[in-house]
Amino acid sequence: QVQLVESGGGLVQAGGSLRLSCAASGRTISDYSMGWFRQAPGQERDFVAAISQSGSQTRLVEAVKGRFTISRDNTKNTVYLQMNLLNPEDTAVYYCAAKRAAFTSFIKTTDYDVWGQGTQVTVSS
Repeated sequence: QVQLVESGGGLVQAGGSLRLSCAASGRTISDYSMGWFRQAPGQERDFVAAISQSGSQTRLVEAVKGRFTISRDNTKNTVYLQMNLLNPEDTAVYYCAAKRAAFTSFIKTTDYDVWGQGTQVTVSS
């Protein structure tokens, strides 16, 4: 079973950027489609982005298109979420997730098998 650890969160001003990393151990992530979700206080955990095993396919929720980019480096067993033009509505705990299946369903939390512990992103206005 793969284990996931997120890093890169922090406090940033509106308009700023952060890059989140999700480092995997235990198994190679090339077997997994990967996703990023976020959860604001009192809210459900929502889909943000996903990437296929090879990285050839990506999906982003509409609210972050043009600002966020998901990528992966299977040689480093790491997935990234580059976040630009951040705004206060992006404030949340960001979670990395892995699913050992084809890149056919990826927007529901139940699509994923393994989760990281999350990293806090706070955007000040």
